Amino acid sequence: MARSSNRRPLGRAFFDRPTTRVAKELLGAVVTVRAPGGARSVQLVEVEAYVANDPANHAYRGPTRRNRSMFGPPGTLYVYRIHQVVCANLVTRPGEAVLLRAGRPLVPADANPSGPGRLCRVLGLTVADDGERVGRHGRISVTKPRGTTPTEPVIRGPRIGISRAVTRPLRFSLAGDRWVSRPRRRAT
Repeated sequence: MARSSNRRPLGRAFFDRPTTRVAKELLGAVVTVRAPGGARSVQLVEVEAYVANDPANHAYRGPTRRNRSMFGPPGTLYVYRIHQVVCANLVTRPGEAVLLRAGRPLVPADANPSGPGRLCRVLGLTVADDGERVGRHGRISVTKPRGTTPTEPVIRGPRIGISRAVTRPLRFSLAGDRWVSRPRRRAT
């Protein structure tokens, strides 16, 4: 892992761009959450884009009390609970965001952040983090090595774990990375 001085913080300007572009460029970025017990970090290896006019997007029907963070400034966390699992997204444009699906464990190194719920658990993200903005000096930051791109090829395919717009190729992952989450087989 690169030293923190070689990493650039990703702020509002990074996130205020087309959602699919942000999703692809988040691969390889490091998400760090600082807490009293110490910092926890993962390197993103899988994400999903949720865009305008997308029936799988929580913001599809407009703002509600639950999804109001989806309409916040770029770089805002939209954190929600579904089926007792906490999931986190980073807002790009109003009503659009990138779901953080899986990461390579950094701190603690023996964690398993494969899947959105596990990733949030490893980082210590909860629904109380909904609406927080990522930033250099905040509790939650997203950084990326300066001038680098992932060395592994990026795979683009359909999102998993949703029931609407399932064939849209808005899931991005690093090819061959062991931490990329696996789709579960549906009962027949």
